[in-house]
Amino acid sequence: MVIGVEIGGTKQQIALGNADGTLIKTVRGKVDVKDGNTGILHWLKDNLEVMISEQQLNNTQIDAIGVGFGGPLDSKTGMLLRSVQVSGWDNFNLKNWFENTFSIPTYIYNDSSAAGWGEYVLGSGKGTRQFFYTNIGSGIGGSLIINGELYDGQGVGAGELGQSRIADWTAKEAGTDNRLEALCSGWAINNRLQTLNYVPQDSLMIQLCYNDISKLNCEILGKAVAENDDFAIRELNRVAKGMSMALATILCLFQPERIAIGGGVSLIGKPLFDMIRKHTKERQFISNEGRYDIVQCKLGEAIVLQGAVLLAAKELEKGGRS
Repeated sequence: MVIGVEIGGTKQQIALGNADGTLIKTVRGKVDVKDGNTGILHWLKDNLEVMISEQQLNNTQIDAIGVGFGGPLDSKTGMLLRSVQVSGWDNFNLKNWFENTFSIPTYIYNDSSAAGWGEYVLGSGKGTRQFFYTNIGSGIGGSLIINGELYDGQGVGAGELGQSRIADWTAKEAGTDNRLEALCSGWAINNRLQTLNYVPQDSLMIQLCYNDISKLNCEILGKAVAENDDFAIRELNRVAKGMSMALATILCLFQPERIAIGGGVSLIGKPLFDMIRKHTKERQFISNEGRYDIVQCKLGEAIVLQGAVLLAAKELEKGGRS
């Protein structure tokens, strides 16, 4: 038995699972980001102690804990480099905290790495050897599977698609933040939509938010696209074009057989994926033509948990990481 953990900005999840990635029990919660890492650690300690105690009463042994953390880290030592969302995580050894608190072998992964492995083993990555996972959520991450193995670079992450640079269609002056994540993530889209006069008054989106632009978000954008709203279609197309710039680079450098996209913005579905496929095809290199596809992830909200469980079980199978 393995416990999977997802540590995000506000959303936290833990789950009891089997080595094959099947989740038996899941607990979800939210922690105020203002409480920093202290609030998250308290939530984890309280809920994990209950889950572990329940298994002890059933004479069930927890063999490992796998953690997917939302930020850059050293996967060998479990040392977090930093978090752009929550204070208190800089240079924090998360592996030591888990093992000192619960006395269970613990393995730490970037959340996108865990999600990518889960999608590779249990979702749309099945049957491939070269696979790339990315998500369009509050941020944009990435995960590389090369020859059936998770690629972690020098041990501090790889495939960070959101940090790649693209053409900035919003720039009015030089020196703006043109990272993919700063333009195409869910948070970036929401911030643009909520900017005064960004969405024209004749757009259906204004009706859908009842004239309160602070309520404009990606969900409303998707609804307006489905109703053929001109502005919404143009805005989604700009996001799709930005994604395609980064994905075309991944294709050139890595040539995956399949690219899977998850995250909340991906739930817009077919209109978004049709645009991404079209623009990526326009930018693909000759050697990529006809040798890849772009699909929506099959795994849902538990994708990081399932990946973390699978990766921790894999570590146990090979004798644990030194």
